[in-house]
Amino acid sequence: MSRAKIAVFVSGGGTNLQALIDARKSGALHSGEIALVLSSSPNAYALERAAKAGIPSVVCSRKALGSQEAFEAAISQALADHGIQIIVLAGFMSILSEDFTRRWPRRILNVHPSLIPSFCGKGMYGLKVHEAALAKGVKVTGATVHFVNEIPDGGEIVLQRAVDVLPGDTPEILQRRVMEQAEWVLLPQATELLCAELIKGEN
Repeated sequence: MSRAKIAVFVSGGGTNLQALIDARKSGALHSGEIALVLSSSPNAYALERAAKAGIPSVVCSRKALGSQEAFEAAISQALADHGIQIIVLAGFMSILSEDFTRRWPRRILNVHPSLIPSFCGKGMYGLKVHEAALAKGVKVTGATVHFVNEIPDGGEIVLQRAVDVLPGDTPEILQRRVMEQAEWVLLPQATELLCAELIKGEN
């Protein structure tokens, strides 16, 4: 059976990458294979996770490459070298240009730690999202997997899952619950849906 080739883009610990690796092992992600892990940082622990799972990895640092153009050229080369068909952003902290995202229509997935359109857009990432949710006093938050386009968090929504906000939550506690109950569940599901759709289209 043919499988879609996935590149997972990371910048840090790689917990969402691990969720995808685990889904691949369990068979929940069976229409795609993780063919490359691309990190924006040479120090990302996600690179260790890739090595343990036997997945090739590459580092493309915008800082080291000096410009957005050089950064995206290096990314595009790595994707071409590995025959990548689908990109999954899993805690990737570098912004991709409109020029880049336009070349991958409905082929880039991102997971965002809120129920879009709440607490999203430019500057909303990581703990900041959960701090904003708690400051607003919402009773329900969650995560969203969406396609990536030129607008931060503006692409078409693929899947969403709600997570309760509980009394006494700190941003860190809420972040962990959203990861466990929503992000790590939704991202493999959405990736499988996209991979299955891609393979079906090719057959």
